[in-house]
Amino acid sequence: MPVSRMSSVIFTVLFSLSPVCAFAPGLSRPSHTTAFRTSRLTSSSEDFDDMAHDGRRLFFVKASATVASIAGLANIGFPESANAFGNKIKKINSDLASYGLPIIEKVPDGYSPLLELFGKGKNRSPLLVEFVHPSDWIVTLPSNDINGEDGTIQAGEYAKGDTATLFVNEDLGSVDVSTQNKAFFEKCIVKAISQRGESIYQDFKIKKVVQGDGNYLKGQKYAICDFTYTLITGAGFEVDRKGVASVTSEGNGVQLVWAASTSIRYKKTETQLRTITDSFRVYADGIDFSASRIVYADDGL
Repeated sequence: MPVSRMSSVIFTVLFSLSPVCAFAPGLSRPSHTTAFRTSRLTSSSEDFDDMAHDGRRLFFVKASATVASIAGLANIGFPESANAFGNKIKKINSDLASYGLPIIEKVPDGYSPLLELFGKGKNRSPLLVEFVHPSDWIVTLPSNDINGEDGTIQAGEYAKGDTATLFVNEDLGSVDVSTQNKAFFEKCIVKAISQRGESIYQDFKIKKVVQGDGNYLKGQKYAICDFTYTLITGAGFEVDRKGVASVTSEGNGVQLVWAASTSIRYKKTETQLRTITDSFRVYADGIDFSASRIVYADDGL
């Protein structure tokens, strides 16, 4: 890692340990910490002096312990090295070729490719999911245990509210997305964004629907939808958000990746969100995924 990057990491870690970071824009603390600091700051000047003294002492104690481990933590959250990226794209293209699917010819600068089998567990139908995402975004994948699979595929810069999430709806069956109206896509995307409860959004609107014109596998169809909505946070705040979704139908259901950010950030993130959704591919029909699925003890094997 370059010296300048290492210096940046050390400064960021040390600053995040300092009491003043609670007041810095963009460096949020958990809500209970904020409440604690607020109650302390409204106390007497002696309390504030005590808190400042304790805070400085705690800061240096934490700093001493943290700097020693900087080297081991410095790579977290940074883009992949050229060598790691090269190995990753080779592995992905090898997997695609083994299924007889088109390989990824080019990944945009600053992005990483993702290829993941959704539905390794016995409780889901398998789907091979592909898209690219900004290289510094964190990826989360479904979890599997003896009961099956749970969760979804998601990438994001969560601190800023930028996310891209896979949603699968098998209730709708197989459909031709090129013949659907706005009401259909609204139903699909609303169900996707409201997975944590019906009350987390309001004022959802589909702004535009166009048929995708990407280099799709023969017979595949994708619809690209622009949408807006208002997110209601657990604390009761309302956050206006904008997003793009790519909707398709493979196998026995409808699948989509929806990518969104706050309306304030959308002018900056729109290109990223569209790159993600434009790269979204799903494969299911006519492909044998049995070798990649989880074998359970009660399968009799």
